[in-house]
Amino acid sequence: MLLGSLSSASDPAAPVPGFGGPRRILMTADAVGGVWRWAVDAAAGLNDRGIEVVLACLGPAPDGRHLADVRALSATSLIHVDEPLDWMAADEADLDGLAGRLPELVEALDIDLVHLNVPSQAVGLSLPCPVVVVAHSCVATWFRAVRGTEPPVAWAWQADRTRRGLLAADAVIAPSRSHAAAVEDVYGPLTNLRAVPNAVRWDVAPAEKRDFVFAAARWWDEGKNGRVLDRAAALSPWPVVMAGSLVSPAGTATVLNHAEAPGELPAAEVRSLMARAGIFVAPSVYEPFGLAPMEAAQAGCALVCADIPTFREIWDGAAIFADPHDPGRFAGAIARLAADPELRADFAGRARGRAEAYSPDAQIDGLVAVYAEVCRTGSLKHASAAE
Repeated sequence: MLLGSLSSASDPAAPVPGFGGPRRILMTADAVGGVWRWAVDAAAGLNDRGIEVVLACLGPAPDGRHLADVRALSATSLIHVDEPLDWMAADEADLDGLAGRLPELVEALDIDLVHLNVPSQAVGLSLPCPVVVVAHSCVATWFRAVRGTEPPVAWAWQADRTRRGLLAADAVIAPSRSHAAAVEDVYGPLTNLRAVPNAVRWDVAPAEKRDFVFAAARWWDEGKNGRVLDRAAALSPWPVVMAGSLVSPAGTATVLNHAEAPGELPAAEVRSLMARAGIFVAPSVYEPFGLAPMEAAQAGCALVCADIPTFREIWDGAAIFADPHDPGRFAGAIARLAADPELRADFAGRARGRAEAYSPDAQIDGLVAVYAEVCRTGSLKHASAAE
């Protein structure tokens, strides 16, 4: 089903002069996790560079909020492709249908490049155009970071399929150097791997800061470490608000006993709370990049982050770090900032300054550079081998 509008294949967006890259790309997304916001923001930036984007939403159908996001873009359309997401599939065979669907879309929509936001989606593809995948996250890197183990035997096929997708792609993008290293630790060296840091578009007016702590995540995800932050909330001198879904797509629920839990909120309301919060906490033990603390930094929050490689890479010197397994350390960091307005303002300024380096323009520059190179060489694997 086509949602929104797309100019005809005979009337593509005008390419950026001298770009030499794709005019129209097909980009996969889903309406369940954080990839949706990433894809919409990336599409907006690509539209500004004269590149049309067709968002192919897999898994559960997009709702009115998703449609509104796409209608706000100048040259992006949305289609729902009724194929399962890899982490929601009961069996690997359930995923095989996508390899047949994507070539049909590429031909029908005159696509110049396919951008897959899940590496396993590249398995079995035979396309007349380059394939770029983004390794936002995966089961194997999640288990290593969260449980310190390999995936259970029943899920081993997911890691194997991700490996095959990474090897099949013409280019692989990771959202941070830390996550790129984690991917290669699991899957081995990838000559076609590039780090293109994420970014967010901030469009909320500044607001008067208030004495509360804010956090936002899918708290049903064990990697987001919500239970530790909830225990820290019992020791915090300021109230802690933890916005985000508590119920997984499978129906399992996470219970928060000490923090305020308003549930999943519209993006505008989340950003409004960030604009008013004095402190933002990012407690994750697994975070390939972390869009929420980047938004919070732009909103003028002082940051308390879990001491993990990704957050050290991005926020070292601009946030206070805490042992992700110790609620007392989080509570102590919160208390330190809450008791000292000057320190809080100092760290808020440091975080905002750091966030400026991760601008949407810089992210789109990185994506466009990968697109142009892979369109020129056919594959970064070949380009790297020739260097």
